[in-house]
Amino acid sequence: MTFDSEWAELVSAAKEQQSVGMRLNRAEPGSGGSGAGGHDLVVHQDDLGAVGHEAFELHGVLRKKADIAGAGIDKSGAGSTAQAAKEMSGHRLTMGDALYTTLEVWGTQVKTVLQMCAHISNHLDYSKKAHAKDDEEIAASLRHRNGAAVSVSEIAKYVK
Repeated sequence: MTFDSEWAELVSAAKEQQSVGMRLNRAEPGSGGSGAGGHDLVVHQDDLGAVGHEAFELHGVLRKKADIAGAGIDKSGAGSTAQAAKEMSGHRLTMGDALYTTLEVWGTQVKTVLQMCAHISNHLDYSKKAHAKDDEEIAASLRHRNGAAVSVSEIAKYVK
């Protein structure tokens, strides 16, 4: 059996098992997606700020509490986990090498999560500021000659 035919079988089996309510790749017509009669995505600035703040808080806590490599640092700069790994390896226990590997993998994974939290926080802070600026520009452009704001009902005349 070739990869293509096996893949086609798996896709077919997955489609048969997929429930009607589970549509990740598209929305059913009239189900509320954008288009005729649908709804557009709405995000409020407070929501962006709250999620960005939570990512920032998580970054701070994770940076402090997940650093097992830096816990219990000795004069040579090795943390207690690295010290234990060195001691075990010194006694020819294979667990020492495994502990070093675990420490390296853990450190890499923590750094990845920290980068993701920082990226989310920075991106949402930027988005919040950018949307606030856009709102200000739109509000300034939607004024009558006398400076009064254009009413929603007047704007709705142009939306079809």
